[in-house]
Amino acid sequence: MSESVDIVLALERSEDEAARRGAAAAKLGVAVSCIGETRLRKHSIDARQSSVKVQLRLDVSLDGPLPEEVAPIWEAPLLPAHPRRVLIVGCGPAGMFAALRCLELGLQPIVLERGKDVSARRFDLAPLLREGRVIEESNYCFGEGGAGTFSDGKLYTRATKRGPVAKVYEILAAHGAPARILTDAHPHIGSNLLPNVVKAIRNSIIAAGGEVHFQTKVVDLLLSDGQLRGVRSSADEEILADAVILATGHSARDIYQLLADRSILLEPKPFAVGCRIEHPQAFIDRTQYHLGSAVPRPRLLPAARYRLATKIRDRGVHSFCMCPGGWIVPAATANDEVVVNGMSLSRRDSPFANSGLITTVEPADLTGFFQQHGVLGGMAFQKMLECAAKSAGGGGQSAPAQRVGDFLSGKLSASLPDTSYFPGIRSAPLHELLPPWITERMREGLRLFGRQMPGYIADPALLLGFETRTSSPVRIPRRDDTLEHPQLRGLFPCGEGAGYAGGIVSAALDGMRSAEAAAGSAAA
Repeated sequence: MSESVDIVLALERSEDEAARRGAAAAKLGVAVSCIGETRLRKHSIDARQSSVKVQLRLDVSLDGPLPEEVAPIWEAPLLPAHPRRVLIVGCGPAGMFAALRCLELGLQPIVLERGKDVSARRFDLAPLLREGRVIEESNYCFGEGGAGTFSDGKLYTRATKRGPVAKVYEILAAHGAPARILTDAHPHIGSNLLPNVVKAIRNSIIAAGGEVHFQTKVVDLLLSDGQLRGVRSSADEEILADAVILATGHSARDIYQLLADRSILLEPKPFAVGCRIEHPQAFIDRTQYHLGSAVPRPRLLPAARYRLATKIRDRGVHSFCMCPGGWIVPAATANDEVVVNGMSLSRRDSPFANSGLITTVEPADLTGFFQQHGVLGGMAFQKMLECAAKSAGGGGQSAPAQRVGDFLSGKLSASLPDTSYFPGIRSAPLHELLPPWITERMREGLRLFGRQMPGYIADPALLLGFETRTSSPVRIPRRDDTLEHPQLRGLFPCGEGAGYAGGIVSAALDGMRSAEAAAGSAAA
């Protein structure tokens, strides 16, 4: 017989098997000698009080060994001799998981990725970091694995109602992700490990009968009587299929422009912009773990994270994609812009912590942009900020930066602290480069966060501009029942780029749902 039991242990005893067995026995009301095996199912840190606790969920055997644990695997049935074909545009998490689900359903996925495979893509980051030169089809946003591949690999999600989150974790583990993602409350793979996971998923897709084509950029749609029949590539190749899943990510602005030019229905949606804020990781550790000024973080504790949020005059101001022990990286997709994002390796051992510090932008805030640019007004607003950052940064991918205290007081920083941002920073008046309605909300939010987390806005806290790619400013509409575009049969908008996900896991879930919807359409 086995039981599942939740226990709480002091940090220093949390790895002690005897302590776990004793706590489990006490919780179950049995003698310790009755406890056979234990197996960890969930691990989380509770640092709300000065004494840090660890919450554990264990499977416990009482009268023999636990059932043998089977490592996660992914497999698909053999494809039929003439399978129905589904085109998947984009090889990020939405596209990859859509492809895997297609194969499980007996469909042949044809994945088209504008960028390069993950190994070649890694080499293309060197000129971006060292020379400030963006390779526009191969960068931190475009290429195999999508933006998340070299941008941290955080898996925590609140999208538990959108589908089988556990299945996403199991598929990732089956392809080489650390087994701890199955038990950690806030799972994270890391940008150093995720590329090999991505390669393994690609190999599974190909081995099961799918296709993955790199450096294949979609430049047009093949339409016939209100039906999407396929796409045309930049090599002028026509690629036909029974359905098309559009999973291009939130930075594929040419796809939004293509849809608009083809008079295919798009909708503006809220998004968020702001800066990256950076602190010493030791400060975050001291604050979150209640440590003394000279006390190092205990070995059993990970680099601490935080989440801050408020609402100011009906607009959210909040932290975003917080990267403990991480780096700020250049996420531009064109050479006339500067965009910043964050990442961490699996060890999270950088001396810096960074996070987006952003405020919500509603379509109503951008009336002039929509008057000039139509439904793509939000995209034009993002681009304006990115070009302003490029100009203020002084060249290459150098980013404009300002001490938080100077941002609050409205003055140029006379000097700047050390940063993790490799291309370099230049002192600039971020408070003037941002629109006043964003600057004022960010200032009010920062002052509030400084009271909630003393020291948060004190030196050497640093802001870098600009964080603009938090989500898509455009939604590609789809029907609730079929997930198909209401105007164009055979088109299945999917993932972050279509406005239906935010992060690796929610994008993967949406890719799986879209594949299931496409399977129904292809069978009709």
